[in-house]
Amino acid sequence: MKILIADDDPQMLRALRVTLGARGYEIITAANGTTAINAAIEHRPDIFMLDLGMPELDGIQVIQALRGWTQAPILVVSGRAGAADKVEALDAGADDYVTKPFSIDELLARLRALTRRVPNQETFPVTMIADVTIDLGAKFITRTTANGAESIRLTPTEWKVLTILVRNAGKLVTRQSLLTEIWGSEHVTDTGYLRLYIAQLRKKIEPDPNRPRYLLTEAGMGYRFRPEADPR
Repeated sequence: MKILIADDDPQMLRALRVTLGARGYEIITAANGTTAINAAIEHRPDIFMLDLGMPELDGIQVIQALRGWTQAPILVVSGRAGAADKVEALDAGADDYVTKPFSIDELLARLRALTRRVPNQETFPVTMIADVTIDLGAKFITRTTANGAESIRLTPTEWKVLTILVRNAGKLVTRQSLLTEIWGSEHVTDTGYLRLYIAQLRKKIEPDPNRPRYLLTEAGMGYRFRPEADPR
């Protein structure tokens, strides 16, 4: 289980790295909000532990940024004990809140509870195409560049289209089945919807959207996701 701990207190980071690492957790640390987001994109942790009072980006801003692309559990660990701070963090998307100072037994119990919420990743394929990694379980897409990993944002409908195609990799998915599953049977003839979203997906994940290698059109029938393709 991989945990990202973001806190601007180096002593807290060291203590948690040692304590949680000794219990089998894989620990990634960040000393500010910006580093936390970059580390999240690079390492894709299973659980986040965030302080609220961090420099550059505070904890609330980090939570809001994370919730744009991941539903991984977020545990706030903060010295702010006010009810308003807790409400703000939970409303932003945090799953639980622990006030400093805390006992290690309480922290471990909270982590165990959050661990039970982590989805079984074996049921969600992780697919790589060219320089793009698609993680359906975390609803997370990254592109590897010379400067590191960059997050690719999809709209909820783009996610639905891509999920259906990736889960049926190599198979023809008819336009009718896509339209019915996403918009309902009353939209079974609205093929313009699909052309729009397929075009948008190609712009985001294909190396050359005008010459698609992975999101293929089967003329008159539907679409096919081909995860392995020879360069053209």
